[in-house]
Amino acid sequence: MAAISDPAKMERLREIVRSTGGMVVAFSGGVDSTFLAAVAREELGDNALAVTIISPLQPRIEREEAPVIAAGIGIRHRILECDDLDQPYFRHNPPDRCYHCKHGLFSRLKALAKDEGLDIVADGTLVDDLSDYRPGRRALGELGVLSPLLEAGFTKDDVRRASRAMGLPTADAPSMACLASRIPHGEEITTGRLAAVDAMEEFLRGMGFIRVRARHHGEILRIEVSADQFGRLADDSMRSAVCAEAKRLGFRHIAADLEGYRTGSMNPHAV
Repeated sequence: MAAISDPAKMERLREIVRSTGGMVVAFSGGVDSTFLAAVAREELGDNALAVTIISPLQPRIEREEAPVIAAGIGIRHRILECDDLDQPYFRHNPPDRCYHCKHGLFSRLKALAKDEGLDIVADGTLVDDLSDYRPGRRALGELGVLSPLLEAGFTKDDVRRASRAMGLPTADAPSMACLASRIPHGEEITTGRLAAVDAMEEFLRGMGFIRVRARHHGEILRIEVSADQFGRLADDSMRSAVCAEAKRLGFRHIAADLEGYRTGSMNPHAV
């Protein structure tokens, strides 16, 4: 069994979770929320509830896998459907889009928690997230959302190591993110654009690319893959297959980003 890098952090996390007496975990089925949900299930039993938001902003793979992962860790699980595209301000995709999205989603989670007799809503924010552009953090603070992993000092590496030690299936899963993050600020978010980047990323994962982003720049598709997979992407047969799929999805020009895969490349101050 893999060792947890810092047992003190793990014990601190368990203390934080226990002290709530019960919580709703915002659960995408990704690395961080799965780890937090598993700890909550161990410490709180049926007083822990995982809630997955289903919306056009969520990759299809997350929508399908979240209920399966929740069942595997034994936590109670609910689905909450919503559609931010109903809001014109969100569709216009301003730089603080994430703030408005998070405020709306977590307001609904807090209402659900109250109906369940639970006082706390928790999310999977990590120490790493503090160094990135995350306007949604302001909304979480305003709503009193708890971030136990951040409070206990967990980094992404800590979560992966602890997840391996607990035997969680997400320990080495690639990081996922809201599909709206693939569209430049100021460009309208539409169901068609979201579906195109989701389908393109799913295609690339199916071709063996593990960490990948498909960035939507109108007629241009900008593909990010890990630097060690550039060679595979440039292979003639692979290149032909990728271009054919991209054009089928409506892109006219297909580019590979020489900086490779990285989170936050669409953020206002990304360089």
